[in-house]
Amino acid sequence: MPAVVLVGAQWGDEGKGKVIDYLAAEADVVVRYQGGNNAGHTVWVGGRQFKLRLIPSGILYPGKICVIGHGVVVDPRVLVEELDYLEQQGVDTSGLRISPAAHLILPYHVTLDEAEEDRKGPGRIGTTRRGIGPAYMDKFARVGLRVEDLLEKEVFLEKLAAQVAEKNALLERVYGRPPFRVEEIAAAYLPLAERIRPYVANTVTILGEAVEAGKNVLFEGAQGTLLDIDFGTYPYVTASHPIA
Repeated sequence: MPAVVLVGAQWGDEGKGKVIDYLAAEADVVVRYQGGNNAGHTVWVGGRQFKLRLIPSGILYPGKICVIGHGVVVDPRVLVEELDYLEQQGVDTSGLRISPAAHLILPYHVTLDEAEEDRKGPGRIGTTRRGIGPAYMDKFARVGLRVEDLLEKEVFLEKLAAQVAEKNALLERVYGRPPFRVEEIAAAYLPLAERIRPYVANTVTILGEAVEAGKNVLFEGAQGTLLDIDFGTYPYVTASHPIA
């Protein structure tokens, strides 16, 4: 079969990075399909250690197509930091492809994540406080901003303003946190659009054509089965589906 899905059978940290390292060398396409920068893989290539949080491990092997799919929630700051890190290490990132439908993690998601964990006190579920859950909440509430929105300034500003107004009401009245300003978020995030733009592509078509052509596709799972939102140790789970 041209497609292999590698998942963790426990709560993550099972050593998937080592197996992915082995399999990625033979894959044509490597895909991250869920989660965000709440997961990390440590990979050794050519005697060098690389730590990745968003970009698939296949990026370390020349000639691979590496996909960040629409099921991933993307913090643009983390993505750009990781691109810079890889390029500083001499890694060619031209094979990266990002789905325009991947949802964005924005500053208010991170603050909401922190605020809700703090509110729960001893009953906290132990999130990574990186905005993953709140970003998925917006996705399923159909109000989230996506990568494609970031690439269109006016669209981004309009949608951002609506969300900041809503999130500020929640932050101030429920959590007693200071509000966000649209201008400050826009000033920090719009410049990132041009850094990300060259990598955005129709990943559904890319994957469909790869499978039809009989190419080897490796789906790189993050976290583990017992953190699955439906089949894990609920409510002590992540907000996505780490299973195959």
